[in-house]
Amino acid sequence: MSTPIEIHPVVAAVTERVVARSAATRAAYVERNRAAAQAGPARTRLACANLAHGFAAAEPADKEALRGTVKPNLAIVTSYNDMLSAHQPFETYPRQLKKAVIRAGGIAQVAGGVPAMCDGITQGRAGMQLSLHSRDVIAMSTAIGLSHDMFDAAMMLGVCDKIVPGLLIGALSFGHLPTVFVPAGPMASGLGNKEKAAVRQRYAEGLATREELLEAEAASYHSAGTCTFYGTANSNQLLMEVLGLHLPGASFPNPGTPLRSALTDAAAARVTAIARGAAEPAAIGDVVDERSLVNACVALLASGGSTNHTLHLVAIARAAGVDLTWDDLSELSAVVPSLCRIYPNGSADVNHFQAAGGMPFLVRTLLDAGLLHEDVQTVAGPGLRRYTEEPRLLEDGTVTWVEGPTESLDHDVLRPATDPFAPDGGLRVLDGPLGRAVIKTSAVAGEHRVVTAPAVVFEDQADLLAAFERHELDGRDLVAVVRHQGPAANGMPELHKLTPALGVLQDRGQKVAIVTDGRMSGASGKVPAAIHVTPEAALGGPLARIVDGDVVTVDAVAGTLTVADPDTVLARPAAQRPEAASDLAGTGRELFAMFRGTVGPADAGASVFPFPAAQEAPVAQHV
Repeated sequence: MSTPIEIHPVVAAVTERVVARSAATRAAYVERNRAAAQAGPARTRLACANLAHGFAAAEPADKEALRGTVKPNLAIVTSYNDMLSAHQPFETYPRQLKKAVIRAGGIAQVAGGVPAMCDGITQGRAGMQLSLHSRDVIAMSTAIGLSHDMFDAAMMLGVCDKIVPGLLIGALSFGHLPTVFVPAGPMASGLGNKEKAAVRQRYAEGLATREELLEAEAASYHSAGTCTFYGTANSNQLLMEVLGLHLPGASFPNPGTPLRSALTDAAAARVTAIARGAAEPAAIGDVVDERSLVNACVALLASGGSTNHTLHLVAIARAAGVDLTWDDLSELSAVVPSLCRIYPNGSADVNHFQAAGGMPFLVRTLLDAGLLHEDVQTVAGPGLRRYTEEPRLLEDGTVTWVEGPTESLDHDVLRPATDPFAPDGGLRVLDGPLGRAVIKTSAVAGEHRVVTAPAVVFEDQADLLAAFERHELDGRDLVAVVRHQGPAANGMPELHKLTPALGVLQDRGQKVAIVTDGRMSGASGKVPAAIHVTPEAALGGPLARIVDGDVVTVDAVAGTLTVADPDTVLARPAAQRPEAASDLAGTGRELFAMFRGTVGPADAGASVFPFPAAQEAPVAQHV
């Protein structure tokens, strides 16, 4: 028997603090799930009229099964639409999953659908102001689908930015149910990320036409499947696997392949077996606990994942009764090495990562370094070591698992923990008189990690881009302060469109940084970006008191966000949002006024849900 690997002392200490901090809320959550599980399948207690409504449209054999409790009934919650490449493959999944569940001894029903929007389409548009809030809408939609009390287990179909966190938050409100996430996989590689980024930057400088830009984008995003850069969507897939909610190796096989189809069948069979009592129990509320959430943080940091998960992981944790903080992430980042170079942190895409060893190797090297908790529950069975295996097709079209690679096949993309790209995880929390922020440094060169320069203040990203086009930002160092972009102001949109323009200025030799209460997501790249600043400007935070010319320092080395003469700056009255920006109507934004009025701060997950661990946080933001 192999000797257990000792967990890294910092990982152990962070986990112990999370457990202690969450003792009361986690205990209440676990007790609620225990009571729901003991009550058994709720459909057995439904009145006859209620139950008849629940199976009215079912096939005769399914009706007979649903009348009793002989077979488990599995819910399918889907984010299918055929406009978005990542979700288009889900069109055929319900029929396939139902057949696989029947073969495994159960039955399945589509419990509901959830909205799935694309930040890539809404980038820079009014629709982006609905994006972050859509996560909580998705969570509520998931809960509505499961609320019919007809189900013994669940399958969640989702991939992209807010969809997977929303599905997970909703599923955790039914924490007694065994639940598996069923991914669709990334599209095949198209135009390389380095080439695509170069065309974007040339277009920002006026050196490429719109036709050239569109051709490059279409060659990059070209088929069904997830976009291949390592943004929030692919970070979601990696985290679901490390959390133990995917089957091992399920995250990154491409759509439309025999292996992807076999993994979909296997996911249905596995969760059916759990629901029937023929496999180890793995209710989602037990799988997602303090240790597995710390594992998710470690994997996010080691892989250079999306900064959006500094919001989502906190919100997910609170849904499971766990109080996870930015400080936990920052402390872990100091000891978790950077092991991946996937765009925007490198030139490779997720298909290259998969070919280099992918999830099996990443999990293996982190386990062997004592950076992941091995003793966790997963849908594949007890212990995370199962996720060092990779799936293989058998001749009959089914899937089996074999030992995964013990070495990386491309050290330019994926490295062992003993030979990392960097000794830390490339994520810092910044503190100072301007508030708290996060900064992703994994793609920022060392010479750009400390910037001190006069502020140039903007109330909207369009204003910054207009100033760039008028050459007003040329030839000078600057810290672009883009404020009134927080969750209470306008839904905290991503500001991707600023990256090429700021990159141009930096390439010209100017010292450049951005400070914002908005988001940058997977687009956080070579320009230092202090994002998610809280308290946000719309609620009177310090950013509302900055004026042009104030000397601001973004220091990703020391972990500070400061301004010269802070006493003078903070004594000023807070600048109000321009009247036009305050009139958030059109494109559905008026429907989300309630969300903007009740949302909590970024460091509490920017959620509208009053989970117990977050009760005091929204009050603290209203300064």
